[in-house]
Amino acid sequence: MPSRQAIFGIANEPDDDNHKLVELFRNRAELKKEFAALEKEKYRLQQLVKEQQGATARIVQRLEHLEGLLVDPEWVHTVVVFYQLRSLNRRCESKLTKFAEQLKQQRENRRRDAQLTTWREKQEARRAAVEKELSEQRERLRLLEDQLQAERQRVESMSGLSKMLKGRAASNELADFSERLDAARNDEQELMERLASVEQAAHPDAPGLSIPQKRSINFMIIAFAQHLYLQFNDRNLVALVKESSEKSVGAINYGNKRDCDLLLERIVAHVESMEKASDYVDVLKRRAELIAEHAVFQEDDDAVPLAGTVATVFAINSNGVVTKSDANLVGDNYWGINGILSR
Repeated sequence: MPSRQAIFGIANEPDDDNHKLVELFRNRAELKKEFAALEKEKYRLQQLVKEQQGATARIVQRLEHLEGLLVDPEWVHTVVVFYQLRSLNRRCESKLTKFAEQLKQQRENRRRDAQLTTWREKQEARRAAVEKELSEQRERLRLLEDQLQAERQRVESMSGLSKMLKGRAASNELADFSERLDAARNDEQELMERLASVEQAAHPDAPGLSIPQKRSINFMIIAFAQHLYLQFNDRNLVALVKESSEKSVGAINYGNKRDCDLLLERIVAHVESMEKASDYVDVLKRRAELIAEHAVFQEDDDAVPLAGTVATVFAINSNGVVTKSDANLVGDNYWGINGILSR
């Protein structure tokens, strides 16, 4: 007769095989998932490599093109002028960007300060109210403690007969005082926790700028963009600066060496003049007011006006006389203004 161990061993073998088979299929499924993920990642990396190779090839092509222009006597001076014009455009863009950032930060800080001032005033009022309640509660607690102490002394001073006749009532009064005292202490603890909660309250999150505030900022940004534009007394020069930001080197020819030298002199003179400009804050504010008077928005929650409604440039002289001219700085994206305006 076969042993019990042998019988049980034979009976368990099919279950073990099934378990191993299930594990095998599970592992196979996991491996397939991992393989698919690796294939997907491989494809992504291959695409990135192709994109990088394409970008590198374009850069090499541009460098070779630039080298060809620099060794060409007819183009070398034009290349210098082109990059000087582009540098001037970037200088204007940098000035506008810095102005916008400072203005936004100033307005955000002003609103934040107003918010914190209001919040602190409310917190101070809450703290004062809780402290007043706590002071009154502590006074009630002190009175209850005095009453309880007086009652204990009265009970202790009772004579035998008086204690026998009035002892139960006195004990009840003591118990009542003790309960009232415990409740008063609990109330004091709750008030102390409320006070701690008020004192430890976190500052509110900084508020975002409202649509009217963003519009006000944008009017000032457009006003400053017009200020930069108006500093170009030579309208031909500002057009060349704008053109250099839109075209590639070699797409424009500025003439022979003499023409290029004269253009370089105009660029240097303009940079010096632009850097000396000052005391124009009041003019900017007045110009922003004039821009706001004509600005139209497509939607009520738009912060950026329609470009055509702010295409009038306002020049304001020292006597406050306003002269108008047409230049769609927003529509033509002068100084990269569309990426600077608050949205």
